[in-house]
Amino acid sequence: MWKVGMSEEVGKALHTVVERVNQAAARRPKTLPVVPPRLVAVSKTKPPDMVIEAYRKGHRNFGENYILESCPEIEWHFIGHLQKNNVNKLLGVPNLFMVETVDSAKLADKVNSSWQRLRAASTQTLKIMVQINTSGEESKHGLPPGETVNTVKHILSKCSALHFSGLMTIGRYGYDLADGPNPDFQALLSRRQEVCASLQLPLEDVELSMGMSTDFEHAIEVGSTNVRVGSTIFGNRDYPNTPTPSPEKKSKVPTEEAAKKMDRLTVTEQ
Repeated sequence: MWKVGMSEEVGKALHTVVERVNQAAARRPKTLPVVPPRLVAVSKTKPPDMVIEAYRKGHRNFGENYILESCPEIEWHFIGHLQKNNVNKLLGVPNLFMVETVDSAKLADKVNSSWQRLRAASTQTLKIMVQINTSGEESKHGLPPGETVNTVKHILSKCSALHFSGLMTIGRYGYDLADGPNPDFQALLSRRQEVCASLQLPLEDVELSMGMSTDFEHAIEVGSTNVRVGSTIFGNRDYPNTPTPSPEKKSKVPTEEAAKKMDRLTVTEQ
């Protein structure tokens, strides 16, 4: 009965998070661009059946890379660190909607040339975001904030197969909002202002991907248009190096039917 019980939990959790997203959007100042926030459900380390259940509940944006025949309208967001040697593998994934973690002009060039080659018969561009390391932590990937404008300018002028959609940050974990607005979110807001002013881009055309399970409501309130929520929907993540696997971890082994539906892409992620 694991599958039935877990499906009910995923459906209820997803419904609750969607309501919280909408309520947070309603609290945003009227001075911010009117862009409905997008919820990306991050299913990393979870069984495909949980993704399928969320899809059945009407959700379409996910932060994982599965090939699921039963989810033809799914939209995949790549949100992990992307290495150049894995670009071709990633871009071959059906229903890839956006790569949120382009963190250098060189990586943008690689993604651009690979997309042109793999989709030569199509004029469709690939949506990408530029990842900024707003916290300055060595453990985090992303551009130094001061390189944002030049990198976006490079993408707009040199990468015709890419559609620049916005800026993304992870930020420092565990920030206490009692100390005031999250400085990483404020830094990303400032970078957007700088990009739009320097490159004459409409503010509403540059999205902000910031906010995760612990802070997505605050992120939306200050201007995020794209939040990445995992554990609040799917439960805590399961990792293979955990000494004592939980029952949920053990059940991750797919059934024969699920295995036929799923051919998972292996790409290095954070």
